[in-house]
Amino acid sequence: MGPRIGKSGQRPVGEEPQMPDKDTKAMMGTEDTPGGKPSPDPQDLRPSVFHNIKFFVLCHSLLQLAQLMISGYLKSSISTVEKRFGLSSQTSGLLAAFNEVGNTTLIVFVSYFGSRVHRPRLIGYGAALVALAGLLMALPHFISEPYRFDSTSAVDMPQDSEASLCLPTTSAPAPAPSNGSCSSYMEAQHLAAVGLMFTAQTLLGVGGVPIQPFGISYIDDFAHNSNSPLYLGILFAMTMVGPGLAYGLGSLMLRLYVDIDRMPEGGISLTSKDPRWVGAWWLGFLISAGAVALAAIPYFFFPREMPKEKHELHFRRRVLAVSASPVSKGEDSSSEQSPGESLEKNDGLAQIAPDLTVTQFIKVFPKVLLRTLRHPIFLLVVLSQVCMSSMVAGLATFLPKFLERQFSVTASFANLLIGCISIPLAIVGIVLGGVLVKRLHMGPMRCGILCLLGMLFCLLLNLPLFFMGCSTHQIAGIIHQPGAQPGLELFPGCMEPCSCPSDNFNPVCDPSTRVEYLTPCHAGCISRVVQEGLDKSQVFYTNCSCVAGGSPVLAGSCNSACSHLVLPFMVLVGLGATLACVTHTPSFMLILRGVKKEDKTLAVGIQFMLLRVLAWMPSPVIHGSAIDTTCVHWAQSCGRRAVCRYYDNDLLRNRFIGLQLFFKTGSLACFALILAVLRQQDKEERTKVTIPSPGLQEQLLVSGPEKKPEESRV
Repeated sequence: MGPRIGKSGQRPVGEEPQMPDKDTKAMMGTEDTPGGKPSPDPQDLRPSVFHNIKFFVLCHSLLQLAQLMISGYLKSSISTVEKRFGLSSQTSGLLAAFNEVGNTTLIVFVSYFGSRVHRPRLIGYGAALVALAGLLMALPHFISEPYRFDSTSAVDMPQDSEASLCLPTTSAPAPAPSNGSCSSYMEAQHLAAVGLMFTAQTLLGVGGVPIQPFGISYIDDFAHNSNSPLYLGILFAMTMVGPGLAYGLGSLMLRLYVDIDRMPEGGISLTSKDPRWVGAWWLGFLISAGAVALAAIPYFFFPREMPKEKHELHFRRRVLAVSASPVSKGEDSSSEQSPGESLEKNDGLAQIAPDLTVTQFIKVFPKVLLRTLRHPIFLLVVLSQVCMSSMVAGLATFLPKFLERQFSVTASFANLLIGCISIPLAIVGIVLGGVLVKRLHMGPMRCGILCLLGMLFCLLLNLPLFFMGCSTHQIAGIIHQPGAQPGLELFPGCMEPCSCPSDNFNPVCDPSTRVEYLTPCHAGCISRVVQEGLDKSQVFYTNCSCVAGGSPVLAGSCNSACSHLVLPFMVLVGLGATLACVTHTPSFMLILRGVKKEDKTLAVGIQFMLLRVLAWMPSPVIHGSAIDTTCVHWAQSCGRRAVCRYYDNDLLRNRFIGLQLFFKTGSLACFALILAVLRQQDKEERTKVTIPSPGLQEQLLVSGPEKKPEESRV
């Protein structure tokens, strides 16, 4: 379908769009020469590249890749942001979902403004807003005080030195600096930092509104009918790489210390394995924002309209002929209708939107929305995709944190596993689903069966995950494992003379009993020893009155006994993602062929709107709230609950994986209902048709011109 010009409706096929005079000369250099090559005039060579749809596809692929990289980067560093600013998982989940707020409120109006605006230029403005949002996300780092991983150490005292030891009672005023830091200025600074991040996430959603819809419609309007599927396939393939790059960038950035730009004198004694380690989360936002800003520059030079591509790509002619023929025929048949017939049939919102005012558009939208939602197959497919998107949103946001807590891996390594295993396997699933639909020429029934089998096996792969993990090791004074050797209970009152600050956190581990203490002070240790090695130094605390045998304890948390299960766990998660993504293409085919032709654009828009409202917005908050309920020890900051320091691993695993199982079961139930509806409709059609037709299922999917609106049920 060609672009709409003003309020005149649809442009007839074969008619070139009217261009401004300043663009005519540049376009003549592209169209009038043999083979569509630019004329040798040097003045025409420079602007002609911006009248090439292939160059637009390249630019848009890079822009969407950079956009998804900046929106996915927060998910890769969510646990780090929690530690840096003392956020609960519920709050961080809300932060991760907040970019959908601005996106959802404005995405509905894209169909209204679609043909009235300069689409490339509006894409450029949106990308600039996305880049600004990335800069705002990094701004809290620069307005906040340097990160102090030992909350009891004074500003002029080296961190992690003597502050955490068991000191005499004369050092009772030690917690004073921490209490003094709870001033109104510090609280205002904290609120400003968190408020900036929420504002940046909102701008990120608003800026992303025009990028994908306008880009896809621009390509579809000016690409050759047979080339458009290829260009969109390239666009989506490049786009899917964005989340993988986001996790890869997070893996690299979180290896660097958060204050790499303002390191304290003498350096720091932390390693990335220390639970107090905070990586350079802000640096990834600056890099991503720069990439988006660079990708946005060409859009200010593309014309509002360009000549429609006249030549099919020869090396793809035979492959795309079959897939593009239904679209071409549909467009040709609709273009040959009289104006009266076209107006009578094309009464969908996407067609009449250019002739409506904003007020009329808002009034007519609910009516068309209800008409679209009356399709049972459309509604069930959207509900199944809501369940799948909720599952994906929870995994994408909190899977890195889950791996950190469950298997004692660093945030950097967790992101590396997701970027190298889960994301590529999900891409394989999407491609595999598309190949199966095309090669096997699947009708609606086969598409439904493929979706049902994919979700069934995905659900079965979810079951072993409940048993791949270990219980939380014993933490003195917090968690006591049945049958384990007692910790503080063995020596009652052993830390009474130590005056240990309640808000300090410098964990140490007794390797002989695998008992962890909040600080060396809680273990009753009075001295600190640093053992220098070839590659790194090891810190020990000795003379510990609360440790059995008085043996030295190691700095840092005790490692999980199930660290070796992280790779099998990720393989199962990746295979489940592959099977779930196999359903992506067949479920879309049920939607695209299941509604009336004039409502397809709106149906896809409604689908994405419902996915945002029902899945991508609430799912991270739901998962974060479930994770918070498994916390057994909260840090305190200025009298308020801050970040969680210890979780009940068994409860965390059961609730996190249980939520995944719940959403997969819901998606499976929706696909089962879709099959039941398809079979019922198939029986009804067989009773109406006296002459058997071999293409019956395909006819059910496509609404013919002679059918009434209520007969388009699939």
